[in-house]
Amino acid sequence: MRATVLDNLRGALPEHDVPAVEECVTELHEALPYKDDLSRNTVMVAYGGGKDSAYAVSFVRAVHLALAERHGATFNLRVVTMRHAGMPYQVMLNIDRTYQALGLYEDPDVELLLIERDRVVPFDRDRSMPHRLIAFNRTDMLMSGHRTYGDGRATFCNACNLNVASSFGVAARHGAGVDLIITGDSPQEQRDYALWIRQLARGAGQKPADSKKRFRGTLETLDGLAQAYFQEIHGLGNPDRVRERGVTSDVPTTLEFYSIYDYTSYASGAHWRLLTDFLGFVFDEIAFNFTESDCANPALMAHLRGLRTERAYGRSYREGIAQYVDFALELMRKKHFPEHLVEEIADRYRTGEGVERMREAATRYGEDAFGVDTEQLVCMVYSPFAGRAANLHAYLAGECPDLLPEEDRIRATLAGQETHGWLAARLERLSGLSLTDLRALHDGPLWSPSADKGTQTGVLPLVMDSDPHKKIINARRGPDGDKVRDRVAGR
Repeated sequence: MRATVLDNLRGALPEHDVPAVEECVTELHEALPYKDDLSRNTVMVAYGGGKDSAYAVSFVRAVHLALAERHGATFNLRVVTMRHAGMPYQVMLNIDRTYQALGLYEDPDVELLLIERDRVVPFDRDRSMPHRLIAFNRTDMLMSGHRTYGDGRATFCNACNLNVASSFGVAARHGAGVDLIITGDSPQEQRDYALWIRQLARGAGQKPADSKKRFRGTLETLDGLAQAYFQEIHGLGNPDRVRERGVTSDVPTTLEFYSIYDYTSYASGAHWRLLTDFLGFVFDEIAFNFTESDCANPALMAHLRGLRTERAYGRSYREGIAQYVDFALELMRKKHFPEHLVEEIADRYRTGEGVERMREAATRYGEDAFGVDTEQLVCMVYSPFAGRAANLHAYLAGECPDLLPEEDRIRATLAGQETHGWLAARLERLSGLSLTDLRALHDGPLWSPSADKGTQTGVLPLVMDSDPHKKIINARRGPDGDKVRDRVAGR
């Protein structure tokens, strides 16, 4: 079976990848701690379910098999996938097809794992999304979005990036642990990322972990940032929730990354035949959105931009969508997506009918994946409760005029000065959040895209300011078109 898979892989990989696999076998063998007993080594690679990680797993599998061909034995290969509410079933199907094509299910030297926060389970294509995980992601999405006017990156990506880091720690320490983690990032990208994390920590008034701790030190620094970040998002009165969002860091200080960047061809056009013909990878409308081929959240990011432009700015939904699409298509080209995939996304939003169809799809997805409806998303793009309810009046006037006479009572309820049962229930239904969370929003910060850089303090502004996936624009508010400084951000 192994020989057949390796022959098929050599035929499917880009031509110059075949000798690169053999070169990588030589170098990786030298990097393994147990060179004389190869089966004692465990090597981990992450598979998010997208096109780039599918290629990386295929390349690593080729190295795994070529090492066995050369030495008669090979390392234990651990492939891990972090699950989150934004990962639709179609992604699980792509992962399953990849595993079948690579012969991973039948190989005794392979572990296929799902990471569901702090829980590790065997990969199962048909495993249902845990309700606890959906609630976890939903709360982060709503609380983050309510502090940032539904900004795409803050609403979905900031918490997810910290969760990804934690999943590496959870997966690396599982069972007997791992000896090496393979990454497609270049050594320079790894150094830049570690430096960025350390700079963020210093900016937040924290002391970064000792760099001699290597990956463990990075995880420890990220844990400190995560605790501070989620305290800003969820409030001082929610220590248990903040604590469970920490980054797992108890991995060996000797654990290192091994980069395959110099051996591989990450431009997806170079390995298109491998993806579509050999792996059976499907670029599904639900799973493939803008720069992501393993996550439907960018469709919701575009939707939120449309809703904010339509409802809070009094312009048109399509105008907001156009702002997001312009930003995201530019990002796709920067990431070297094949032009036909860029055009596929552009075509989805090219006409009014296409925009409406995607609006309906995003609405359904928000309801199915996170249990949030349009009313709750509209509430979020106003951010009416955070920062001492700074935008409450505008929200009530625009969306709930029947509650305008109750504005003072609402403010008193949010401040914890009094509680009116029917009013609290209405606010909870409008926002999708509990009264406890609404009060935490009220007492905590509200980030603004129009504020001058440096005037807002905390970890959230530091992350937002240093985020490369953003575009500052002059949006227009109201029919008369008054300009307002704004930001479009996402994936």
